[in-house]
Amino acid sequence: MKQLLKLHTRHQVQIRDAVSKLESMPDVTHVKSLAGHNYGYRLRVGDYRVLFDWDGGVKIVSVQEVKKRDERTY
Repeated sequence: MKQLLKLHTRHQVQIRDAVSKLESMPDVTHVKSLAGHNYGYRLRVGDYRVLFDWDGGVKIVSVQEVKKRDERTY
């Protein structure tokens, strides 16, 4: 919750909306099962990744911003 509150309000709303759709897990789009990672699943929401575990119920672990590549990357 602390990580979410540090984000801009627009991003908070996007992430909350996406996380609310996790109630229909495992039939959710933009969710990927992670192998060899501390967390079981990843949800993509714009520039952010919500890392979570699921064992019949969702437990949000972390929200991370991902720096995407741009024209200066290469």
